[in-house]
Amino acid sequence: MIKVIINGDDFGYSKGVNYGIIDAHRYGILNSATMMMNMKEVDHAFELASKYPNLALGVHLVLTAGAPILTDGVGSLIGKDGCFKKKNSIQESFDLDPIEVEREWTAQIERFLASGRHLSHLDSHHHVHMLPELQEVTRRLSRIYHVPVRRGGEKGIEGVSMFSDVSLFHFYDQGVSPGFFASIPQWAEDGQTVEIMCHPAYLDAPLFKGASYVLPRLKELEVLMAAELPDSCELVKFDYY
Repeated sequence: MIKVIINGDDFGYSKGVNYGIIDAHRYGILNSATMMMNMKEVDHAFELASKYPNLALGVHLVLTAGAPILTDGVGSLIGKDGCFKKKNSIQESFDLDPIEVEREWTAQIERFLASGRHLSHLDSHHHVHMLPELQEVTRRLSRIYHVPVRRGGEKGIEGVSMFSDVSLFHFYDQGVSPGFFASIPQWAEDGQTVEIMCHPAYLDAPLFKGASYVLPRLKELEVLMAAELPDSCELVKFDYY
């Protein structure tokens, strides 16, 4: 049997995202989510999630959206507006101080732990935790907090426990379709665990204002609430409480 994790990214970004993730869990096959701890609606996300202890929760480490949690000592991470630098800027010319990244990501994780929820794993917005310059930071945080980390496609990080054997990022934009989940056995073998990244949401003003990926999120939600896994697959059942 192939074990399946359906992870909703961006929990806490907006109320529309929060309600979308919760409904994809309540009425669909989503069983995990990762939280953007620097976003305005993260407390709302915790409030909603408090009713669903079987929804695994991790931290969606942020470096490319919104502003840092820390207000000083993170100068290399921000632009003149006080917000994180854009993804393209980091990819074109990496100029972040890894020490400052580790301080900020530690603050994000500690804010999560203050909620009292079990920390299931770490991943990141725009997959920045897999950047070669930041893999040592990711490795240390994984070891300090004793949690696994999202795999970057076929790639892992040496010395780090991965959240799954296979990570699929194809359920996105044009790849969102009712037949997507039938293809899981093409990507994994019996006994392996597969994580599928998704971004379900109801559309709201903060999404339209701040995100580049908007309209397909509603389609993702619709598919997730109607989807069934093939007979060779089963959802991972999380029970931390």
